[in-house]
Amino acid sequence: MIRIGGYLGLLFALVVTTGLKAQRVPKALRDDIKISHYMAIGPDAVRLLVDPVTKSFYYTTFSGDIIRVAEDFAGNRYLVKEYTAADHGITRLQGASFLDSTLFLVGNISVNRGKGTKGIMMKGKLNRYGKRDWSLGFITEDVGSTKTIFDHGFNGTVISPDGKYIFVNSGARTDHGEVQDNDGEYPNSRDEALTACVLRIPVDVEALFLPNDKEFLVKNGYLFAEGIRNAYDLAFSPEGHLFAVSNSGDYDHPEDMFWLREGRHYGYPWVMGMVENPQQYKDWQPDPKTDPFINPFSHAWRVRYFRNDPTFPKMPKKPFTNPVLNHGPDANEYRDRKTGKVMDADTTGVLVGTFTPHRSPLGLFFDVDGVLADEFNKDGFVLSWTYGRTSVLMRPFTMQGADLMHLDLEYDEKIDNYHVRCRRIVEGFEGPTDAVMIGNDVYVIENSNDDAHIWKITLPAKEKKTQASTN
Repeated sequence: MIRIGGYLGLLFALVVTTGLKAQRVPKALRDDIKISHYMAIGPDAVRLLVDPVTKSFYYTTFSGDIIRVAEDFAGNRYLVKEYTAADHGITRLQGASFLDSTLFLVGNISVNRGKGTKGIMMKGKLNRYGKRDWSLGFITEDVGSTKTIFDHGFNGTVISPDGKYIFVNSGARTDHGEVQDNDGEYPNSRDEALTACVLRIPVDVEALFLPNDKEFLVKNGYLFAEGIRNAYDLAFSPEGHLFAVSNSGDYDHPEDMFWLREGRHYGYPWVMGMVENPQQYKDWQPDPKTDPFINPFSHAWRVRYFRNDPTFPKMPKKPFTNPVLNHGPDANEYRDRKTGKVMDADTTGVLVGTFTPHRSPLGLFFDVDGVLADEFNKDGFVLSWTYGRTSVLMRPFTMQGADLMHLDLEYDEKIDNYHVRCRRIVEGFEGPTDAVMIGNDVYVIENSNDDAHIWKITLPAKEKKTQASTN
């Protein structure tokens, strides 16, 4: 049951209490990790976050709902739908972050009879009555939306450690840089100045208009990094370095993890996962029979987004920054560029940039406060949305996925970049989309139409030093 505005409503056909037992339970892959069921939730969940003022859990949905996890006197948890798109105006909500008493929401709205879209950020300031006053942070010039599954929109957000900026990802509007003109409404449109990039916006901004103009974005300090297909999750490390995880397209490119730095270009659409996009070459004739990187069941092949494309933009002269290099032992399967065969980098010694193709990394976070045991202390963690066993694209590489991985990152001065060792530590989620770390507990939220839950994952904590008493 869900309470709305203080009244009891049967909006979802489920009862959410601490006593509810899920039939499916994720599996810890280490004996020192414990998993417990936190609560069942409704469909369409995207972001999980904690209000720093009330300490309450909130989650957001793609359609614009903001839902609080409440608890009654008996300790039973239930859901309160506090706001909808009718309150804040974002009809395609994918990003959310708290800073003190302000909730930042990021997403898109449709314009031009659904043919176009605008990126938008709304700010919900908590007032003295416990409600939020909504104001416009920024809105963009419209760009063409697409009639595809690849129009990613504005999504990932993170607040800078000093609290001065919010970093916002705007994903690509294409699969791999092809023309998507929405029935000719936006002729010859590929990716734009406002897509496939990460923006840096001051948190105190009010009613800012962002034109689809790269020169303007650079001059005013809003364009932080570009050439990133879809950094759906962003997170700062304990050292203050900004990392992002990005999924690649339907071609068998590896999925990227980037150390984001101002002014850098990360390769898209010419390179993903350190593998070049062949559509940039005028003589390329795509065919799964001759190019094993094209899965014949992929959406981009079936609707002919892979095509000979002589007008594809030329690769810029500006050098690209590579992704983090994966040393395994997990998430490092890849397709060999010479033979086309799927290989395990643990046996070949190849460094993959970064994750197994089609894993769709999400829910990136770090042990910023250093509360975990030495093996995990101040390290990173990431979820995988895709489950290989049920994914036609990922199955040729692995049956794994839908998991939580430990990321042991190490800086390499020679390449001025990071290496990572990836180890799966929990499996068996159903469409995990986001995670929040509180102490040594990690809360993972799932997106599923009929089997979505929040799970509590308890990781081994750092041993507390005890001071011997003296008399």
